[in-house]
Amino acid sequence: MKKFLFFLSGLLFMAAHLFSQNLPQVRTGRGETENLQYPWAGGMNSIQFGSIDINRDGIKDLVAFDRQGDRIMCFINKGVANTIDYDLQQQYVKDFPRLYHWAIFADYNGDGKTDIFTYSPGWAGIIVYKNTSTDHLRFERVAYPYLESKVESGKVNLFVTYADYPGIVDIDGDGDLDILSFWGLGSFVEMNKNRSMEDYGIPDSLDYVKTEYCWGHFAESDESNALFLDTCVNGANRTDTLAPWLEKSGQAKRHTGSTFCMLDLNGDGVLDLLLGDVDYPGLFALVNGGTKDKAVIISYDTLFPDYGEAIRLFSMPAASYIDVNNDGLKDLLVSPFDPGLYVSQNKHSVWLFLNSGKNDKPHFNLVTRNFLQDQMIDAGSGAYPVFYDWNHDGKMDLFLGNYGTYQRSYYDHYILHSVYYSQIVWYKNIGTTQQPVFQPQSLDFGNLLSHHLVGLYPAFADLDGDGHTDLLVGNSKGNLLLMHNKGNGSFEMADSNYLRVKIKAFSAPDFFDLDKDGLPDLIIGQKAGNLTYYHNDGTVQHPHFTWVTDSLGKVNVTDYNLSYDGYSTPCFFRDANGYTRLVVGSEQGKIFYYSHIDGNLTGKFTESDSLGILLDTTDVSFDRGIRTAAAVADITGDGKPEMVAGNFSGGVEFFHAVPGAVTGLSQPRETIFKRLLLMPNPVRDVVRFLLPEKETEIHLTVYDVDGRKVYAQQIVPAHNLCVLPVQNLKNGLYFLVAKGTKNNYSGRFVVMK
Repeated sequence: MKKFLFFLSGLLFMAAHLFSQNLPQVRTGRGETENLQYPWAGGMNSIQFGSIDINRDGIKDLVAFDRQGDRIMCFINKGVANTIDYDLQQQYVKDFPRLYHWAIFADYNGDGKTDIFTYSPGWAGIIVYKNTSTDHLRFERVAYPYLESKVESGKVNLFVTYADYPGIVDIDGDGDLDILSFWGLGSFVEMNKNRSMEDYGIPDSLDYVKTEYCWGHFAESDESNALFLDTCVNGANRTDTLAPWLEKSGQAKRHTGSTFCMLDLNGDGVLDLLLGDVDYPGLFALVNGGTKDKAVIISYDTLFPDYGEAIRLFSMPAASYIDVNNDGLKDLLVSPFDPGLYVSQNKHSVWLFLNSGKNDKPHFNLVTRNFLQDQMIDAGSGAYPVFYDWNHDGKMDLFLGNYGTYQRSYYDHYILHSVYYSQIVWYKNIGTTQQPVFQPQSLDFGNLLSHHLVGLYPAFADLDGDGHTDLLVGNSKGNLLLMHNKGNGSFEMADSNYLRVKIKAFSAPDFFDLDKDGLPDLIIGQKAGNLTYYHNDGTVQHPHFTWVTDSLGKVNVTDYNLSYDGYSTPCFFRDANGYTRLVVGSEQGKIFYYSHIDGNLTGKFTESDSLGILLDTTDVSFDRGIRTAAAVADITGDGKPEMVAGNFSGGVEFFHAVPGAVTGLSQPRETIFKRLLLMPNPVRDVVRFLLPEKETEIHLTVYDVDGRKVYAQQIVPAHNLCVLPVQNLKNGLYFLVAKGTKNNYSGRFVVMK
């Protein structure tokens, strides 16, 4: 069902934020003219924030890092006092290093430029990037291969797991950054003191010594988020002294997973702790009654903030202490940190508390539960975009399936479970063929939300020959739901297990006429990462699908170094020359691109890296997060394709195609077609066009938006004028390929009766 479009060989997709003036507008749904501010940002599920001067204008901007897919978003601060006003400018993402699982943005060397601490994959430790920016944002990796800390036996890896969010702050007030993190088995907090100021008098070194094994004299329970105070025997800070207590209490089995946010809550000059815990929705406020050099947690608040709206955010909230509204006071941004994909409150997962107190004695007021993300297209968890002209007005609409929207959470035998239900959203294109504008038309297209399914993935075709487009829907169970279009704007379930397909999980259907016989075939992506192909050997009125292969094109997008699953999501389309192309989303986040499909349905398709944004001289992968899906169509009428890519954070990104980049895909037989001016356009009965040079004969082929051949005719032009009758075509967008004796031509037209 993906569209035929004008895709020239040698095109390279580039991010739409580089061409913000051409971005399609998206309505909020709250008003006829109110637009989303960041519709194509890509969504948010589990965010960590940092304050950094991204565009080097002297104003601290906001960087958002989503651990679901390790995605970075850059929000440029306009710097207006007492005002929240940011522009999304994703061209700066390429200037950041690759971040993994967590990131803490802090200036460790006191030069006024924000550095980055992030997780070290494979080492369970910390990578540090020093900010070396001058006119442009730049980072340099320091501390190879990971950050170390000195213990009795020598220097060792400063251990922090991917499921823990450490505290990196000047705890003892000497001017350099110390690090707090939980012991490897949890329960106790370890203090790694930075000796840079003591040894060198300046904070530019990362010289750590583990000085405490029970910082704050408290411990966490191994069965819940309960805390125990005064747990260190006689103030001991050695694990051998703590061993009897660990064995008695069972703490040695403690699971990892906690978050730190250090700030002074009561104005006494020592840092207190906001502590989050895996599987739980709250932040505990731990009050430090000790000194800068010797912390002692004397009390804690389980309903922080107890003077207002307490934080209840599944799961494992992590807090960032940042001035968001340019009033000089640091505010609190809270979002889930849990590494699991199925616990986030997705659409409402970024809570903003503004500070009406002081920096060393804050008073937090909740102002929103969906900061920034309420200005994005956000389908919840997972976003599966599909272009289809539903109302046949010649303009592509946008449909979004999803994994699910958060409903509620509950515990079963101390294990957290969250419930999601999936739905399909229809964004109607109310703009023009040159300037699309998308407006939410139905938040539950097909009325599927009540079926309590997850992973709904839509495809469109007339499957019963009644002239109405039906809806075929994949889902997490692997079966296909056939929703019959009754023609009055409503659907009914015609078959809950269409074709009795044997997809094990997460079926992702796509209708496309692969063999160009005028009938849409069925291709299904799936959790296993391969593509299943059903050939349509029926008729237009009575389609009949026959299984051909579970390995179409030998495509399998599974990266077995990362996962045993692929989550393939196919989108076929045709270029202006009539050649078939394929993009496939994946579990790993890369969107794969294939050519050499025509006449090769039993062979192996050719994979190319030409779809990628060139991040540096070697990296041409097109990684958009995790569990991606893509839709491709020419929605702006410029003869060049656009692509929308969805990810598991529930958002979508928009990409233009830029001509001139050499991709290596061109073949001698894949020549560029010359554009035709078709008139009138839109047309009711007959469309005409003038060939730029004399042709003795011309072969005309017309395709609809599903890639199906709907008309073919050999004609002899009269004085270079060609006439194409369209009175038998339905309303909608069509693509013309004209092959002559000298050259090949292409054009597009809209039938509107």
